[in-house]
Amino acid sequence: MTARIPRRGSHSALRDFLHSEAAGGVVLIAAAAAAMIVANLPGTAQAYEALLHHRTGPVLSPELGPMSVHLWINDGLMALFFLLVGLEIKREFVDGRLASAERRRLPFIAAAAGMAVPALVFLVAAGTTRGLQPGWAIPAATDIAFAIGVLALLGSRVPSALKLLLTTVAIVDDMGAVAIIAVAYTESIHVAALAGAGAVLTGMYVLNRYKVMALWPYLAAFALLWLLVLMSGIHATIAGVAAASLIPIRKSPAAPDDATSPLHRLEHGLHPWVAFGIVPLFGFANAGVSLAGTSLATLAEPLVLGIALGLFLGKQCGIFAAIWGADRLGIARRPAGVSWAQVYGMALIAGIGFTMSLFIGGLAFADPALIEEVKIGVLAGSIASALAGVAVLLSAGGHRKA
Repeated sequence: MTARIPRRGSHSALRDFLHSEAAGGVVLIAAAAAAMIVANLPGTAQAYEALLHHRTGPVLSPELGPMSVHLWINDGLMALFFLLVGLEIKREFVDGRLASAERRRLPFIAAAAGMAVPALVFLVAAGTTRGLQPGWAIPAATDIAFAIGVLALLGSRVPSALKLLLTTVAIVDDMGAVAIIAVAYTESIHVAALAGAGAVLTGMYVLNRYKVMALWPYLAAFALLWLLVLMSGIHATIAGVAAASLIPIRKSPAAPDDATSPLHRLEHGLHPWVAFGIVPLFGFANAGVSLAGTSLATLAEPLVLGIALGLFLGKQCGIFAAIWGADRLGIARRPAGVSWAQVYGMALIAGIGFTMSLFIGGLAFADPALIEEVKIGVLAGSIASALAGVAVLLSAGGHRKA
């Protein structure tokens, strides 16, 4: 029998995740601010654009052409981000807060409404304008790192139960975003490459069934899977989630993570690199929007307005109404010790859609002008959600549960 070796003292993966995600969120905020500064300084704006679009090669996909710095970040490094997302989803379903149907109920209801309502708001605000319909999913996603980072700034004013609820809702939200990317933003498929990807996944499944616990075969298979998925026409980041589903896990209920569990080892090893390196780098590469020529009238542009309203109004209305309705109907109860004002503040914070929203925006539109409008809409909606959420949570900090 293999002995269990606790990792990181007595902390669970979820507690470690919350602490490191909060710090990573602060770094992401700094990276986004730096991108905005660099993209608008006369001496650095051109260099910033030139660096991102510098072609490095090789040509891995005819549709993408030669790989550039921007493509390596968005299609390469972000596959590791999605690998971590997949690991977190699997851990929560197998051995975490989503391991039972009862625990899944509230996050699933809240996340479903928190994706559907923003999409509807976007379509109402911008969908009547020709060519903008592909952006319907942009305001549907919540940025875990950014949201937890904002909550971290509030410290003990925010109960831990509220942070855990936001985290689980955002994890389920990520599942929906991954499904949307795979289904809605895949235009053409190369069957041979897709068949090769299926063969790699089959090999990983066999390794799992034979209880191979060494990580290197799975990581080697993931690298090959990423290349084949990229060549197939499906967005390469989907390879991360698919590979994560086949990384073995040893359950450690009510105990620290099992150090012999491949999933736990990979998650702990990967998380600092993603939280403090890959996600801030993505933010720096994608948040830089030139404000030259923009004005308050820019916020009234249909695409900008649709995204901003989807994040700010759609998220808060969808999530809060879903949690209130589920609680009132007895389907699922809000967390103990959390007031309705705090739930509303959390729903506002969930409107921070930075990383995934920018990512989906890059898939939805090819026109550089529209992508710039996507950035403005995402930034406007996310900043408004963050400021309003912080204000509500600060005022609700002393309220008792009602």
